[in-house]
Amino acid sequence: MKLATLDVVIVLMYLAGIFALAQWVSREKAGHQKSATDYFLASRSLPWWAIGASLIAANISAEQIIGMSGSGYAIGLAIASYEWMAAATLLIVGKFFLPIFLRNRIYTMPQFLEERYGTRIRTLMAVFWLGLYVFVNLTSILWLGSIAVNQVTGMDQLLALTLLGLFALAYQLYGGLKAVALTDIVQVTLLVMGGLLVTGITLSHIGGGSVAGGFTQLWNAHPGHFEMILSKDNPFYKDLPGISVLIGGMWIMNVSYWGFNQYIIQRALAAKDIREAQKGVVFAAFLKLLMPLVVVVPGIAAVVLAPDLAKPDQAYPTMMGLLPSGILGLVFAALVAAIVASLASKINSVATIFTLDFYAKSRPQADQARLVGVGRIAAAASVLLAILTARPLLGSFDQAFQYIQEYTGFFTPGIVVIFVLGLFWKGANEAGALAAAIGSFALSIVLKLAWPSLPFIDRVGLVFLLALALAAVVSLATKPQQAGSDLIRTDDVDYSTSAGFNVAAIGVVAILAALYAIFW
Repeated sequence: MKLATLDVVIVLMYLAGIFALAQWVSREKAGHQKSATDYFLASRSLPWWAIGASLIAANISAEQIIGMSGSGYAIGLAIASYEWMAAATLLIVGKFFLPIFLRNRIYTMPQFLEERYGTRIRTLMAVFWLGLYVFVNLTSILWLGSIAVNQVTGMDQLLALTLLGLFALAYQLYGGLKAVALTDIVQVTLLVMGGLLVTGITLSHIGGGSVAGGFTQLWNAHPGHFEMILSKDNPFYKDLPGISVLIGGMWIMNVSYWGFNQYIIQRALAAKDIREAQKGVVFAAFLKLLMPLVVVVPGIAAVVLAPDLAKPDQAYPTMMGLLPSGILGLVFAALVAAIVASLASKINSVATIFTLDFYAKSRPQADQARLVGVGRIAAAASVLLAILTARPLLGSFDQAFQYIQEYTGFFTPGIVVIFVLGLFWKGANEAGALAAAIGSFALSIVLKLAWPSLPFIDRVGLVFLLALALAAVVSLATKPQQAGSDLIRTDDVDYSTSAGFNVAAIGVVAILAALYAIFW
């Protein structure tokens, strides 16, 4: 597969246009110096459409498009539970978590932990998140994105990886979160439009020119690839263990990711008010319902159109090879948009945590310009580290998306315990939070070694229950927090939601019920 001249022109126009747009939306009024709030939280002024689009742009990247298409090729539509369960999770985040975060003017998740528990848990989790974002998230996006660029253009993979990282860094380096969030509506529009084109064209190839006919033929030819709830005799049951997907550990993973993950929740924290944040979250929930059509179905189509792939993660780039000139350039630009938007989001969050949770704590007298400068240095360092470590960390995995889920599953039970107790139980203290954080990792390792046949999603659910019990017991057995050390106010939080939010939430749940009923 090679890009024609028209395709190259389209991609270059996208790159130039999105870079120029990012710089334009990042401009400041004459005489105004960019502050830390401007840089890391977009001046707390994001509208709902920017929040919703940016949530999806931060989430959907190479690890989703390439990785989930690869899992669609190997497993089938069941992998879409990660997307559809996320839609329901977003409603919970908007209804119960955001009111507390915004009432207390939280800017980072480690900051919440310190104000609720103390400094030790803040430091521990800040270090964890920095390591996760740099060595798991950034590396996976760069690696999978470079695979796609290599297969589409023939460019050397290491060169592609380096160029992607440097462009994403340059794109958001000046403007910070504002540059990312206010351009993400363009990125998401291109992403969805490009993804739907791939789906439509691949299904059309199968159906002899008919998209609907292609879908029907695909379903009839491979009905097992359209089962959402896998049976125990399915070879991929260990990855997606049947009904546990709906009532077990996937809830824990989604709540951790969408509710307490800095590079995701940072968009909502930058909202101008709670109603705007909630509208943005429900907008993102509807977009999540659409995502499997964009990122999973092309992988399933590849089972018919390219049945002999060496690795599942080659499915999406291979399907792009079916696209005509011009359309290929547009879809490739959409893929690059997804990679760049998600990279930029994670880079900005690394800079935010490093600057506000480490540097600003150790240099309380640092002025605003200094904080912004340190943030930019941290952003550049994170990209360099990710570029250097991407191949050693991810080069040997066939389904990188599943690797990412299992790795993060060691920590997510403890994260959810710490935050849920911190939000809703005043009896939880720092000793209990530390016990949950350390216990989550230790228990996950023990269970993985002692019970290797246990599906990792089930392990996540079991570890969550054990860590919850451990945190409660340790909190009750140790001294309560000193009066005044808990700075998080929940007594005056308003959990009511607008009629629009309520109607939209009912719509999301109804669509989810219908989807699972059809594809059960």
